[in-house]
This record gives sequence, structure tokens and C-alpha cells, in this order.
Amino acid sequence: MPSATTGFWTPVALSRDLPAGTVMPARTAAGSIALWRSASGHISASADRCPHRGMRLSHGFVRGETLSCIYHGWSYGQAGNCLRIPAHPGLTPPETIRVATHDVEETDSVIWVAVGTPASKPPRFDGLTPLRSLTAFAGIAAIEAAAGAKASPEGFVEFDASTGAVCLLLSAWEDGQTLIHVLLKADAGPAAGIRASRAAESLRRRAEGLQRDIAQ
Repeated sequence: MPSATTGFWTPVALSRDLPAGTVMPARTAAGSIALWRSASGHISASADRCPHRGMRLSHGFVRGETLSCIYHGWSYGQAGNCLRIPAHPGLTPPETIRVATHDVEETDSVIWVAVGTPASKPPRFDGLTPLRSLTAFAGIAAIEAAAGAKASPEGFVEFDASTGAVCLLLSAWEDGQTLIHVLLKADAGPAAGIRASRAAESLRRRAEGLQRDIAQ
């Protein structure tokens, strides 16, 4: 993982999982975030807590180019500043009312969120297409052992799923869980995708078994 003094990118979701006008929860090493895509398609990552009453913004809703809290409807722009307080329609919210935001990049149909200030752009993976995401109750080491391969510094692991090379893009969470994004060769057909998905689920089960053995 890149040095914490510069920061790094975390793959938090696949593009297909965040349509325009929606918000979803996501996690990084810096904590929970509200990942949202505006009506025009712009992606933003906000701290998952409304400054008003602490409600999770990932429980809120997207209206146009703003994210609104589901509790009292306070609305925030892409820069994190509060734009509207429904209980006080004539008030221009002060600049001090804002949520923290993170840099976001959408590359090859994967959404990456910056932790700190990365020195470069997120990695590319030409020739691969995202298939699905799943969460494993296991750490990176257990997943590597189950796959029989080591992860690259960017979090890539390749393993043979009897359908050709399948690439896993790993994102570790502080509680010992790991988010796994499954990537498949771009020219693979639907049948190969099904086999790769089943292989990834089998790998997850093996990794979770290994993790339990480690914990005992």
C-alpha cells in the first residue's frame, strides 16, 4: 500500500452499482462515506454523517446536483457545503456548515476514492471488465492463501478459475473484512462470467475458513 504520507486510492464500488440520482454507503480506511451520483452523472464522496443531527447521509436521497439528509432534508453540494435548510427557506446556510469530501475517480467502470492525497491516478486494467463485488469476512492474507497468489501493491490478485485468468481487486477494511471486486477478460461471454462468479464465491468461502483457522 502506498505511503500514508501521500495517500492512496481505494476501489469502493463498481460503476454499475451507482446509477445517476442515487446514493450508497461505502467504506475506506478513513471511515464510512456516502457515495453518490448526481442527476447529471457527477460522482461525489461525502463523509457519511449530516452535521445537523448525525444521521447517515447514505440513507438520504439525491435531488438534482445535491445530496439531502433523510432526517430534516438539509442539502449539500458536491463540494460539501450546505445549500438548503428546509425549515428556514429564506436562509443562506453559512459556509461553516459542510461535510468533509474525498476525491473520486471513475476508471474502467470502477469507482475509486482517495484516502489522503495520492501521488498519481488510480491504476488502469485494460482488457478486463468488472463482473461483480462481494465482501469476505477474511483479511488479505487469507484471500491470497485461498487464491494461491500474492496481491500486487495496488490490490490485484490473479487466479485460475478454470475459465482463464480472473483478476480480483481487493480493498481491506479495518475490521478484518475485505471487499472483493471480480474482474474478467473483456471478451469473455456470459457463461464464463457465471463460472467466474461461482469461483469467486468458492474462493471467498475458502478464505473465510482459513481466517477462522487463524483466529482459533
